[in-house]
Amino acid sequence: MSDQIEIYTDGACKGNPGVGGWGALLIFKGVKKELWGGEADTTNNRMELTAAIRALAELKRACDVLLVTDSQYVMQGIQDWMPNWKKRGWKTAAKQPVKNADLWQQLDEQVNRHTVTWKWVRGHTGHPGNEHADQLANRGVDEVRAMKHA
Repeated sequence: MSDQIEIYTDGACKGNPGVGGWGALLIFKGVKKELWGGEADTTNNRMELTAAIRALAELKRACDVLLVTDSQYVMQGIQDWMPNWKKRGWKTAAKQPVKNADLWQQLDEQVNRHTVTWKWVRGHTGHPGNEHADQLANRGVDEVRAMKHA
């Protein structure tokens, strides 16, 4: 079995929709890499998805990944909803277009490059990796706000 990369992701939004940020902490053999960014007009769910997409896209080759998120939306989407959305051509059971389908499709593409084990943790409970990802997501928010006022 190959070495496992741990990834912690989080999204943040000030107002929903509003200024958003995403963050990801990647840990491989004890070495940490931080990723973050943001958008001026987005939603928390979009930032949660973006964090996972950008983290997985950062990996240059197929990897064994443990991806830790505090997003129920991401977990349910990956584990429960996505297989049926794909069967229905990215439509919900009510035959409506899937919200954030663009990001779900990007995430699906990234997940298919790797072997991903998903783990949910409750946010803001002192989990070190999750707290770090939260700080990075908030850095993304702060940088977008700073750009708006520059």
